[in-house]
Order: sequence, then structure tokens, then C-alpha cells
Amino acid sequence: MSVTSSPVVGTVRVVGAGLIGASVGLALSRTGVTVLLSDPSPTAAALASDLGAGRVAGPADPMPDLVVVAAPPDVTAAVVATELLAWPSATVTDVASVKGEILTGVQRELAARGADPGAADRYVGSHPMAGRERSGAVAAREDLFVGRPWVIADRDGADAAAVFMVDWLVAAVGASPVRMAADCHDAAVAAVSHAPQVAASLVAARLRDLPIEAVSLAGQGVRDVTRIAESDPVLWTQILAGNAESVSQVLVALQQDLGEVVAALHELASSGEAAGARAVLARTVAAGQAGRARIPGKHGAAPTRYGVVTVVVPDEPGRIARLLTDVGEAGVNLEDLRLEHDLGREVGVVELLVVPAVVESLAQALIALGWKVHV
Repeated sequence: MSVTSSPVVGTVRVVGAGLIGASVGLALSRTGVTVLLSDPSPTAAALASDLGAGRVAGPADPMPDLVVVAAPPDVTAAVVATELLAWPSATVTDVASVKGEILTGVQRELAARGADPGAADRYVGSHPMAGRERSGAVAAREDLFVGRPWVIADRDGADAAAVFMVDWLVAAVGASPVRMAADCHDAAVAAVSHAPQVAASLVAARLRDLPIEAVSLAGQGVRDVTRIAESDPVLWTQILAGNAESVSQVLVALQQDLGEVVAALHELASSGEAAGARAVLARTVAAGQAGRARIPGKHGAAPTRYGVVTVVVPDEPGRIARLLTDVGEAGVNLEDLRLEHDLGREVGVVELLVVPAVVESLAQALIALGWKVHV
């Protein structure tokens, strides 16, 4: 589908000029689509406009073909209903991370306002599986959605033209469309997004009262596990409340597994020779390996195990840039990168993840250029 010459979508109204709304605006603006920005905060809308996400909506603007609601989850349904009634020929979608409750809320709002029940047919819920720990338009990126899954909550009764509009949106921002019923979506994100947020927050909370000497020992493992613990508490309270049933089911299962681990550790701590306790611990770690291996690899391909070339890099300006340049000049495609600072030394440890076949050649090339390399 061509996204730059579509005869269907000429004007898109984005309601909510935060991270996701502004990123949608940036991505669509580069295709030549007219983007109109609306936000309860005039400052937020003006900032997103200044950053190139579109222009602030005004009374003389044309009727939009598509409305993207990027409002907080607890008000999304009401905003969607308002937009459906304000623009009687426009398709309306939203980007909230919960879909079942939003759909129910939209139908309830329309009924309460005495609207034609058919107005809901122009609503098609969606959810881009992309984001950042930072919020607001200043964190927006036009490539935020590129290659990322974007769920389209198709359903019986949705207008076919409205579904096409949302398909167009997903293609326009470079995302990969995934069709999924609302209840299936909510169960899926409970497992892959919402419960992990709770787990990360709980683990990170254990660090609050540790002595500073203990926290200073934190390495890449705890950094990886707690990365998303920096997320916005208000937003995540709304998300978790909106998907409470599905998230609770995942956490109950997690609680049961954790209970088995705790019981095994208690047995080992008390006797040291508790029969079967070590098997519980081994099964837990092995099950984690098996689950981790199912996460899709690069560009959604099958999971891939990469080789690691570890390079010690002085903590000086430009050093990592030089390292990456040297990797490129060696003709190697970098698949991923991890950076950790060495405790008590002015150096960093950079792990270069590459396909296993090039590990040796890359290591030799970097050694020849004077880098301290470990394979």
C-alpha cells in the first residue's frame, strides 16, 4: 500500500501531544499528510508542533479523515466518543494499551449521550507496541514505530473502510500490523508488558533501602531487569487498572511459581539437603531460558543466538563512536550492543553482539587496531 499517495487519507487529527501522539505526528508529517494536533494543554500541543509533529488544530481546519486518540487510558473512551460525534465521517482509533475496556467504554459513552449506535462502527481500536521510559513530546521520534508490531483490534461490526484507514495508519508509520481480538490482545499484553512492569518495579523497589555499598555492586543484570521501572507511575496505574483481570491472572501464576522457589530456598536454608529443592531452582531457571528463547529476534525473525566480542573502552569522549566506526569498516553488521562501566576504573566494557561466524574475524580486526578485546 502506498502511504504517500493514498487518495483516502489527507488529514489526520491527533488528540494528545505526548510521546505516542507526537511520534505519530512526526511519522505522518514526513509522508506529506496534514496533521492537526489537539491537546488539553496548549503548551503541549504547541511544543509538539514546534518539533515538527504537525500544526495546532484550529476552527478553520478541514474535517479529518482519521482521528488518532493518544489520551491517557482512563479518559480514552470518553475522548473517542467525543471525536466520533464531532467528526461524523471520520474513522477514530486510539493507541491505549488496553482494548476491551476501551471498546466497552466507547459504547457506553455513546449510549449515554443518545448517539446513533452506528457511530461506534467507525471506531477501530489499536495499540502500537512501542514506547520509551521518557514521556512527552520532547521524547517523540518519527521512527518510534518502525518495524514494531501495531495491534489492530478488528471486530464484528467495525466498518470495513474504518479498518482500512487504520491499516493505512500502521503502514504509514512503518509498523507491522497484527490483527487480534480485543480480549486476546489484553491477555497477551498482560503477559508480555503489564506483568513485567510490575515485576520490574517490585525488584527495583528492593534497592531503596539497601546500603549504598550494596547498590554500588549493581551490574548489568539488575540494570536489565529494572530498566522499565523508571516508567510513569500515574500512567501505569491507569494501564494496570484497565487490564486488571488479565494482569491478575498472570501475577497469580507468577505468585505460585515464586512460592515454590521460596519454599525450596527455605528448605535449603534450614537443612541444606532438602530433597528436590535444587530441582525446583534448576527447573525455574531452565523454564526462564525456554521462555526467553521464544522472544522474536531482529525484525521479528526467529530468535537468534549471537556471538559476543567484549571490548574494554576508555571512558573518554568519542571512544565508543570510534569503536563503532571500526566495526563498520571491518565489514561487520552489529546486531546489538551492551555497555557496562567497570566499578572503580575509568573504563567501560562494551559487548558487541554479532552473528557467530564473524566473531573471530571481528576480534582480530579490532585487536589489530589497538583495542583490548576478549571473546
